[in-house]
Amino acid sequence: MNLDKRLFEFIRSSQTLFYFTIFIEIIIGICVVLQARTLSNIVNQVYINGAMLNEVIVNAMTLLALIFIRAVLVWSGELSANQIAAHVKNDLRTRLFNHIQSIGPAKLVAQPEFSTGELSNVITEGVEALDSYFRQYLPQIISAAIIPMVYLIFIFRVDPLSGLILLLTAPLIPIFMVLIGSRANELTKRQWRMLSRMSAYLLDVLQGITTLKIFDRSRAQIEVISVVSNRYRNTTLGILRVTFLSALVLEMVSTLSTAIVAVEIGLRLLTGQFSFEQAFFVLLLAPEFYLPLRMLGTRFHAGMAGIEAANSIFNILETKISISDSKAMSEGEPQSVSYTKTTKFSTIQFEDVHCIFSDQRAGLNGITFDINYGETVALVGSSGSGKSTVTQLLLRFLEPTIGQIIIDSCPLSQILIDEWRNTISWVPQSPYLFNDTIEANIHLARPNASHDDVIQAASLAYAHNFIRKLPDSYNTIIGERGMYLSGGQAQRIALARAFLKDAPLLILDEATAHLDPELATQIQKSITHLMKGRTTLLIAHSLFTLTNADKIHVLDSGRLIESGTHKTLSHQESLYKNLISTAGVKP
Repeated sequence: MNLDKRLFEFIRSSQTLFYFTIFIEIIIGICVVLQARTLSNIVNQVYINGAMLNEVIVNAMTLLALIFIRAVLVWSGELSANQIAAHVKNDLRTRLFNHIQSIGPAKLVAQPEFSTGELSNVITEGVEALDSYFRQYLPQIISAAIIPMVYLIFIFRVDPLSGLILLLTAPLIPIFMVLIGSRANELTKRQWRMLSRMSAYLLDVLQGITTLKIFDRSRAQIEVISVVSNRYRNTTLGILRVTFLSALVLEMVSTLSTAIVAVEIGLRLLTGQFSFEQAFFVLLLAPEFYLPLRMLGTRFHAGMAGIEAANSIFNILETKISISDSKAMSEGEPQSVSYTKTTKFSTIQFEDVHCIFSDQRAGLNGITFDINYGETVALVGSSGSGKSTVTQLLLRFLEPTIGQIIIDSCPLSQILIDEWRNTISWVPQSPYLFNDTIEANIHLARPNASHDDVIQAASLAYAHNFIRKLPDSYNTIIGERGMYLSGGQAQRIALARAFLKDAPLLILDEATAHLDPELATQIQKSITHLMKGRTTLLIAHSLFTLTNADKIHVLDSGRLIESGTHKTLSHQESLYKNLISTAGVKP
């Protein structure tokens, strides 16, 4: 489908405003015609017929009223266009955000074009670029299509020759606009690509500034950023040069065309073939006839920037989602299954589950195992064995390629995603903390929780004591990714979230990794408390935490090769025994 048509589809939610804008443009055109008619009549009476003020006072008041009405209509049209742009941008941002969530982090990470920097750029700058498209360019297309036709209708009735000249010269403006605009379009595409890459690069530099400083490479990035910025600046200046050239050409074409009309009217006026009032009326309308076309040429470049941004937006919206849920499906897409709700479960069953990634790598290759309510089940294996894939499947960031996950005889794919995720507390190895207060970060687990609930959760996670010592206690801003906290403090905030959520299923992705032994011991106490009365899936990178697991499943290259308890597996020849002996864990 043509991109402009797809963009027009977003106006459906603002159809009333859109039709109102078209109606206003028609009325504005009629007002301009009436203004020209009234002014030509006044000038004709005063300068040709010698009329006095009292004889033209009615026409003068009418002219002032028309000027006022036109000003109000222009303001109303701009207000209507602003409302359309605001509605469309809000709708687009909502759809983008929901669709990105539906795609899932696993698929986003697998596709380089969906880097965090580029996604942020599309949602912010990309959607904002459409503001000019819907607020300026789109209304101007309507104006350029309607108003000149309104003028021609009246001009042809008064002077067919002038109307014919206007009709023949008008296409020159869009022709030159397209010829020059093709070059501007190429530069705009290049500018948008550079902006996306620059956004992604700057975000990577900011996120990795600590590592760069450790290796004394932070200052080397100054030169790289300067080069990237200069390239973007030069491209932007190139677009401005083409824009000014376009404006010059369009002004020249409209001025010459108006001059031709003025000359032929003047010649006929001198020979007595035309009355002064009619000649002046046509001459007043001639510049107004070209004005909407000239303005369209000026705003054409803003429209190109919006269209280029729209390409990136639709690339995201047209990406197939990796999970199926009635909330995640695109509008108009039929539901293929009936969905149920769940808050508790007795058994989670993996039945011959295969998971093949988009690059044809096999994340899982036919695994089958059960997790019963209240059990602690550990997944063990080297890096790339499929442990994280199991987590992503349970969190519904991915769907099984073959096989299925059953929750109490109900396929997981038939449970509403939000309902299912409400039953899970996930503590990843590197928890994500936002640039907000500590209380707000803990509150994410249960937004309606009270302040006392937050304090209790923090206490259970052994975080309350260090939080109290911070300058603003629970109102302390901790920076993006918790940059103002130590690794152990950040991990305890993540555990506090899990305590606050109080979900029946707990997924722990080695919460004590990369911590010093003393701190790891403290957090392990908190984790042990958190695991009581819950079903726990333990992703084990460090093998020291496995001794109390009810079941241990050993994965290798996406296959489940061994299952049992720590005691049974460690006393037989197995991959598990080799892993724990290498790690220095006692059988």
